[in-house]
Amino acid sequence: MPASCAGLRVDQALARTLPQYSRARLQSWIEAGAVRIDGRVPRAKDRVLGGEQVHIEARLPADDRVEPQELPVEVVFRDRALFVIDKPPGLVVHPGAGNPRGTLQNALLALDPRLAHVPRAGLVHRLDKDTSGLLVVARTPEAHTALVAALSAREIEREYLAVCHGVMTAGGTVDAPIGRHRTVRTRMAVRQDGREAITHYRVVQRYRAHTLVRVRLETGRTHQIRVHMAHIGHPIVGDAVYGGRRRIPAGASPQLLEALASFRRQALHAARLRLTHPISGREMEWESPLPEDMARLVAVLEADARESRQS
Repeated sequence: MPASCAGLRVDQALARTLPQYSRARLQSWIEAGAVRIDGRVPRAKDRVLGGEQVHIEARLPADDRVEPQELPVEVVFRDRALFVIDKPPGLVVHPGAGNPRGTLQNALLALDPRLAHVPRAGLVHRLDKDTSGLLVVARTPEAHTALVAALSAREIEREYLAVCHGVMTAGGTVDAPIGRHRTVRTRMAVRQDGREAITHYRVVQRYRAHTLVRVRLETGRTHQIRVHMAHIGHPIVGDAVYGGRRRIPAGASPQLLEALASFRRQALHAARLRLTHPISGREMEWESPLPEDMARLVAVLEADARESRQS
């Protein structure tokens, strides 16, 4: 049990340590005597000190609420413990209202039906529908627990490439808490009473009116990069939620105007993933090149910058 859980009730400590399982499921395991702490069966209301050994012996029933569906999914790595997926833009990760099928989770269950026995079909983290790039999927409950714990401990490195409005003078860090928007509940916002959110960014290339940045997440709040880039005045190109009205740089070429007008998603790509393998303990890293639409946008921005320097 982590030292940070000292003083919490057993059920609260387990919920914090094992967020991939619902509170109801954890409660049922405690009540059934499937949880042992330092060899004894605890009550849900017992307090923990931190440092205890926790053993859970329970069966995970198959989750049949999501149907398997064969969809084209690029698997860049697979072994008995992991999949690493390169998600295309436009693919929803989890089923939800209006998206019962055609999601990455449907595709994963078709790829490996045993994922029905793993929380969230093995998904450890998520990407927004219109964000492309790398995702890790655990193929066993043990691997899932280990990877969720590593993510919580900030031991999984995730780097993104983003095209932002405006010319940044330098990289930096955004340390600003994020919570649900007070009036528009589908949006997130920087709020003093929000959860800690830290984003590091550095400049890769400056263009005439835009900047390509490499972003590293220290925390993983919903929409974090999009919210933080907008917060510092450099929203991501194509972001219909946080980008505000469309910005057209003065003197833009017809090619640039067309490229900006036709880019219908946030220009954000999960380009690099680094983690410790939950079974072998090896450090592993994957990189994903820019998808075709972002590569075209960057090429047009580079051409516009060259023309501006020559004129």
